[in-house]
Amino acid sequence: MQFGIFSVGDVTPDPTTGRTPTEHERIKAMVAIARKAEEVGLDVFASGEHHNRPFVPSSPTTMLGHIAARTERLVLSTATTLITTNDPVKIAEDFAMLQHLADGRADLMLGRGNTGPVYPWFGKDIRDGIPLAVENYQLLHRLWREDVVDWEGRFRTPLQSFTSTPRPLDGVPPFVWHGSIRSPEIAEQAAYYGDGFFANNIFWPKEHFQRLIGLYRRRFEHYGHGTAEQAIVGLGGQVFMRANSQDAVREFRPYFDNAPVYGGGPSLEEFMAETPLTVGSPAQVIERTLRFRDHFGDYQRQLFLVDHAGLPLETVLEQIEILGEEVVPVLRREFAIGRPASVPDAPTHASLLAAKREKDTTEVAR
Repeated sequence: MQFGIFSVGDVTPDPTTGRTPTEHERIKAMVAIARKAEEVGLDVFASGEHHNRPFVPSSPTTMLGHIAARTERLVLSTATTLITTNDPVKIAEDFAMLQHLADGRADLMLGRGNTGPVYPWFGKDIRDGIPLAVENYQLLHRLWREDVVDWEGRFRTPLQSFTSTPRPLDGVPPFVWHGSIRSPEIAEQAAYYGDGFFANNIFWPKEHFQRLIGLYRRRFEHYGHGTAEQAIVGLGGQVFMRANSQDAVREFRPYFDNAPVYGGGPSLEEFMAETPLTVGSPAQVIERTLRFRDHFGDYQRQLFLVDHAGLPLETVLEQIEILGEEVVPVLRREFAIGRPASVPDAPTHASLLAAKREKDTTEVAR
């Protein structure tokens, strides 16, 4: 399994001090968080994509390219790449470039986002969200696999004899996760292509995501990509930890109560009961995360949100240290116990390249 951090890049006031970081400070903090994730042995750093305040990551590939130059092992991903409002040609070229710069340590998660006004800002209609996601990915999928593409669709100008550049590294496109919190159509899309499905289960009860992941697994098998248990699943999570659970709750409560994404809704205790948010000791985080396998089956990628709601950078880096030193080593060991040999690891450039070479060799032998 892969374990890592994902950041939405919010610029939120610290309710305990009243101070709001500058955009520059927040951007630099995200870089520091990624480097810390590698330092403590995590596998993945993923950045969201937003084009509205209070968020800063409007150009994830720029940030991830910079992080690629300052890391050696970390897989660099997006937590959302807006397949609906970005031009699929630009996505194809930007992520192929990132893939080369990172020597293959790059993949991406496609999604529709959760900010309605972004659609008209980029000349799109939110009512076309699902059709845009379907059509744009059809084109993106071809651009990475065909050297010359002729294309005509509903939402963009036609292409004649077009080649996106650079071509994917080693002829292997970046691995794609389709992220969703509510749409069965996206689970279906991921299954159709044999791609990964990332259920960002940080806000809704587990039963909702059990239905989505179950649909994806069944349709993955239906389309002939493998058995349902071999489908590629990723999950989100939210944690805040201290050695003593009461200290964790006391420290995190003002952040929870005042953050725009939480404030005014359920209490912290209600939210923890209904979602994967775990505020407590490392042992409680381990226990809660291990239960994900009971709910969703064996899966390949676990990302944690730790840097939101105005938490200061120093505190976030402490959280990452706890994850790397106390939590993830136990999760790796426990998740490996009883994991069927048929369940694949998370795809990497190396594993995808090996599969491509094996396929090419088989075809030549025929």
